Amino acid sequence: MPVIAGLPITPVTARLYFAVQALAGVAWWIAAALSDDVRRLTLGDLPAGLVAVFDIPLFVIGSAVIAAGFRWAVWVAVPWTAIVAAGMAVYATATGLAGWGALVMVIAAGASAAAGIVLLCGRAPVEWLVTGPLAFRPAASIGTRALLARTGLQTLFFWGTFLVVIPIVVSLVEARWSLRIEVPFVVHLAGGVVLVAATALGIWSAVSMSVEGEGTPLPSQMARRLVISGPYRYVRNPMAVAGIAQGISVGLIMGSWLVVTYSLFGSLLWNSVVRPLEEADLEARFGSEFVEYSSRVSCWLPVRPAVSRAL
Repeated sequence: MPVIAGLPITPVTARLYFAVQALAGVAWWIAAALSDDVRRLTLGDLPAGLVAVFDIPLFVIGSAVIAAGFRWAVWVAVPWTAIVAAGMAVYATATGLAGWGALVMVIAAGASAAAGIVLLCGRAPVEWLVTGPLAFRPAASIGTRALLARTGLQTLFFWGTFLVVIPIVVSLVEARWSLRIEVPFVVHLAGGVVLVAATALGIWSAVSMSVEGEGTPLPSQMARRLVISGPYRYVRNPMAVAGIAQGISVGLIMGSWLVVTYSLFGSLLWNSVVRPLEEADLEARFGSEFVEYSSRVSCWLPVRPAVSRAL
């Protein structure tokens, strides 16, 4: 059962989310009615009364109905939340107004969709993330050079996508929606230092995966042998550690708190949903060898090999 922030993801948790969403919607509409600043930051020049006519019954009451146990309301509240999020995103991008409202609704749309899926399926169908082309499969035996070439191409693609393209888009949206917070130069400098170190760790990990494990970082071309050397002597997931540190450092370099948040959320999602699936696959393939390795090497915090063997 996946657990996020200490909470198991079950239909009960999903209903709890919709209860919180309903209460948050009530609190926001009260604040918008009483405060011009709240209304301006979240609605811009949109007519609050007209928005409320639709939003209160479909979003606030709809979320409360779901929380009360009526699953059919998922087909009302979740699509409406997605429509509002898309509309607010377009409005904020076109006008530069209501950026905070757009951001909150985009987050609510994603969370509502996830909670709605859990309710409709009766569980969190995390296996969807590792099916089809993303299913766990050992890499073909094609030789070290070919594996290193594949690993290099995969690394360039994922780094280009998640460390360049997406952060640039997020940063541009952050600026356009007037969400930017200025940071001192030392923050940008620290980000550069962390990026260099994290990139070195990522390359070291990827090379170890190809040379020692006869595989690549991609789930569909996983290592054929359990890798416990190189950076894997110190931590079980050095590539994940490197990727998270890279994402945060890119956010620091760009001075974008949204990019930092995006990286932290990605790490939470990976640790809560993807890692358990990956480790279950490793245990199924490598058995006691992986169990012994995971018992002495930390998942996230690096330890000295001599200390880890004593644990």
